[in-house]
Amino acid sequence: HLLTAVWRDWGFSGISVFLSYLRFGRKYSAIKSPTTPSAKTLAVILKKPREFSNLTQQMKKNKFLIFLILTIISCGQTKKNDSKNTYKSEVKEFIKNDKMDKSEFWKIIEYSIAKSDSDKLEQEKIIVEKLSTYSAEQIIEFEIIFRQLIIEADEFKIMGAQKIIEGYVSDDSYLYFRCWLIGKGEKIYTETLKNPEFLAENISKDEETNFEGLMYVATSAYKIKTGKKEENESFPRDVAIKKGLDYDFGAPPTKGTDWKEEELPKTYPKLWKVFN
Repeated sequence: HLLTAVWRDWGFSGISVFLSYLRFGRKYSAIKSPTTPSAKTLAVILKKPREFSNLTQQMKKNKFLIFLILTIISCGQTKKNDSKNTYKSEVKEFIKNDKMDKSEFWKIIEYSIAKSDSDKLEQEKIIVEKLSTYSAEQIIEFEIIFRQLIIEADEFKIMGAQKIIEGYVSDDSYLYFRCWLIGKGEKIYTETLKNPEFLAENISKDEETNFEGLMYVATSAYKIKTGKKEENESFPRDVAIKKGLDYDFGAPPTKGTDWKEEELPKTYPKLWKVFN
């Protein structure tokens, strides 16, 4: 418990002080503040050397064990810190394939995440630039996949997550929230659909959960590719709607079970704790 408290409050510097005490058996000026749990604990120990002497002798005899414990704690802390960045995209090279499928769709999204540094406008620009290098038919296919994902994410549990994170839900904000979810990449999108609580540990509290611009990237890329200025029935949006992929007025019913606002804290306790 003592080692854990020292590690939590002081890190390696605190451990160093503690081990120095074990070695030399004297007070150190580094122990100044009585406000932290570890400082209080150390203060008590230093005032009662006789009561602590037996434990000290035992720990001196087990230096290797102490070293092993500290190594495990250190690795655990490193793993904890790294886990926050587990789903950051690190695409170094973009290789375009001939077929526009879900794999290619997500590759474009992941590339835009890696290159945009959390800037939504920059991410939108990168997607348009990449998408405009594909054929007109592939750009339409991108729009079709995008709409399929939007409709797939239309579930009451996703709406509940948005309510907790943003504090409100409207037709537009719910649509833009799902766009944002897609814009976060395949892993976050897929895991959130399985369990919205996934977001509690994988997005920052102050993140803007709105990516309306993602709705327009296919149209912009299509204009660049074809040189057409005015939208008509050949554009990705119209083609997709004709295929029944309407996420607006003609959208299919929201899936799952509806919720009441007072149920959300118990339904999604992790999200509630972080965002409310």
